[in-house]
Amino acid sequence: MSLSRLIWVTMTAASSVFAQELPTMKVLTLDLAQTIAQEAIAKCRADGFKVTVKVVDSANIEKVFLRDDGAPSGTIDLANMKANTVMAFGRASGPPPNQPPGTPLMPAILPGTVNAAGGLPIKVGDQVIGAVAVSGAPGGDKDAACAGAGLAKVASRLK
Repeated sequence: MSLSRLIWVTMTAASSVFAQELPTMKVLTLDLAQTIAQEAIAKCRADGFKVTVKVVDSANIEKVFLRDDGAPSGTIDLANMKANTVMAFGRASGPPPNQPPGTPLMPAILPGTVNAAGGLPIKVGDQVIGAVAVSGAPGGDKDAACAGAGLAKVASRLK
């Protein structure tokens, strides 16, 4: 075997080994983020709530921000904190899942996060590719329902 052929075979084998080790990652597209945010706003509007919706990608960078007409300015900060909470812990914002019902809310343990419901992870399988956070409905459960409506709208595309 010639030296050039040996080098070619070695490089081809090495590149296939390295290529197998590279991770693959799903990304939250702008179109998907816009659909999630618009559906969340639509659900809250249908229920009579004026809310703010924030959608972030896997790096917790804002993709879409919508503040409905009449949504209070405080909803902006709260939506930010809910999105931060989701991305910091990889789960829905709000009390930890193992907290007994009726237990008073504990303060957030990280600056910029909050123990209030209304932020949900956007997942493909077990991979968190972003978050949707809603703030402004009277109660975190209603915020979470609007965020859930946004995710439900794109569920078939999150594969």
